[in-house]
Amino acid sequence: MSRLGPRPQARPPVDPAEAAVFARPEGIETAFDHRTRAGSAARVELPTAPPPSALIEAFGRPAGAGGLQRPPGARPDSADGPGEPEPVFWSTEGAVWRDPSATAVLGPPAVAAEEAPAAEEESARPEGPRLSAREVLFGGRVRPRALLLLGVVALAIGLVGGAIGRLTVEGGSLLSGPDVRLAEVRPGVEREPGSVAELAGRVRPAVVSVQDTAGNTGSGVVIDEDGYIVTNDHVIVESANDPESSLTVVFDEGSRATAEIVGRDPRTDLAVLRVNVDNLTVLPMGSSADLEVGDTVLAVGNPLGLPGTVTEGIVSYLDRPMRLNSSGGEEVVFEAIQTDAAINSGNSGGALVDSSGTLIGINTMNRMPPMAGQGESGSIGLGFAIPVDDVRRIAEELIRNGEIHHPDLGVNSNTVITDDLSGAQVVNVRAGSSAEEAGLLEGDIIVRVGDRDVFGADELAAAIREQQIGAVVELEAVRGSDVVVIPVTLQSDEDS
Repeated sequence: MSRLGPRPQARPPVDPAEAAVFARPEGIETAFDHRTRAGSAARVELPTAPPPSALIEAFGRPAGAGGLQRPPGARPDSADGPGEPEPVFWSTEGAVWRDPSATAVLGPPAVAAEEAPAAEEESARPEGPRLSAREVLFGGRVRPRALLLLGVVALAIGLVGGAIGRLTVEGGSLLSGPDVRLAEVRPGVEREPGSVAELAGRVRPAVVSVQDTAGNTGSGVVIDEDGYIVTNDHVIVESANDPESSLTVVFDEGSRATAEIVGRDPRTDLAVLRVNVDNLTVLPMGSSADLEVGDTVLAVGNPLGLPGTVTEGIVSYLDRPMRLNSSGGEEVVFEAIQTDAAINSGNSGGALVDSSGTLIGINTMNRMPPMAGQGESGSIGLGFAIPVDDVRRIAEELIRNGEIHHPDLGVNSNTVITDDLSGAQVVNVRAGSSAEEAGLLEGDIIVRVGDRDVFGADELAAAIREQQIGAVVELEAVRGSDVVVIPVTLQSDEDS
């Protein structure tokens, strides 16, 4: 083992002044020795120098005290004679005189001379033979009880380790490997009131799917807690004309109920059904008169047989006269809410709602260009809904009476557009109609009904439809080169 400090330097010469004070006296061979050498009765006196007064004051013996402290190994004298020497705590054999001016040097720990042979003997002891497992188990070297205890301990450790491993595997992920990093789970999205998701969640339970026995499907809207549902007439017309057919309503959560027809209005393409179901979610009605172009709307229904579908758009036009080809042969013209929310086959009878979640229209039709050789294409962003103000009036009348009648002019007309004007030209006048009694002639071009301009046949039908039965309305028509004003008293379509 190497020393931890620097190697000792050559001893410098001893200062004579220090040697006079600290040098070992003649005849003294060790650092500590008795004043009396063995075999000599003479006491050797050591040369001393008077200590400084500060040391005397600090370390001097009190006044009247005895002599100096006795040397190691001596006992105090008593009246019976010199005392027996007491054992000392150190040995004076082989002591080395130390130069007081020498520096301290770190070295290895002291080792007794008599211990060295024992250490050498221990290091030279040969390694004993090693026992095999067979000798341990069957050689009688270990007691059977100890072997049994060792086996029990090993079995217990194995069972505990296996249980902990199984719990760890079952409770942990099936994914393994140090590089597997799963995405952090974040809190759910907070949806503010009025968002599309929040509106859809409120509206969908009030919108149903309407199915007939033949497999035709459409949509409907629950408008009263007594089970009344409004839909389009063309959705249920085949079932209405077939006594063997029946209608089924499927609710948003999947429950089903049989529906009966309360009333129909083919001329406005509306119908009312009723189901015997309690605790229905009712969609409140708004006002279509308050709408403006650009308002946000949602269309909810059963397009293409996909229940609960929600599409979003805006109001792209108001009071658009639209003509629908009715399967019953009735002339269906209504002033529609035009929207760019996607409306497809099956959306008919579904809900068009505003940003507050109230009903503003019943989705009825879309406008699609034909594809060569393939019939008609899907929605291209033009959908049309019957305004809710008309729906409310007609539905209430159907619930009360089961039928409804409208004012009728009694003419058939075509749209005409020339360089000078555009309007609805009278093609024929039915006998006994309001038009015949007022003196309206074939060939007249009607350009105004009351305060409303007319630019074609659809506008004429819509303008008459918004009047009341028995009302007197002035028609402005172009007859040849003249402009005539004809007052007409509108009759009911029941008489036509």
